[in-house]
Amino acid sequence: MAKDVEISKQSRSEAIASLKRYSRENLPEPLGELSAALLLDFFLEEVGPLVYNQAIVDAQRRMTQLASELNGDLYMEEFQYWSRLERKRRG
Repeated sequence: MAKDVEISKQSRSEAIASLKRYSRENLPEPLGELSAALLLDFFLEEVGPLVYNQAIVDAQRRMTQLASELNGDLYMEEFQYWSRLERKRRG
């Protein structure tokens, strides 16, 4: 199932402005509005899925790590009433 990488209008506008500024400061020919928008579309279509997929892999790895730690973090010893009572009596 193909999923397009989509961004909000606000983010798109900011990304285009950033591309234009980058080209002004670092390239011999600055990008115009249309060129920057087309370049952004290319990046989103061509490179966006790579970044998206890596983010999913990172999230899965982190969730697996967190799930594996649940046993240690949330595990409760069973049948502890009598041992706790004995510790209270001694202490």
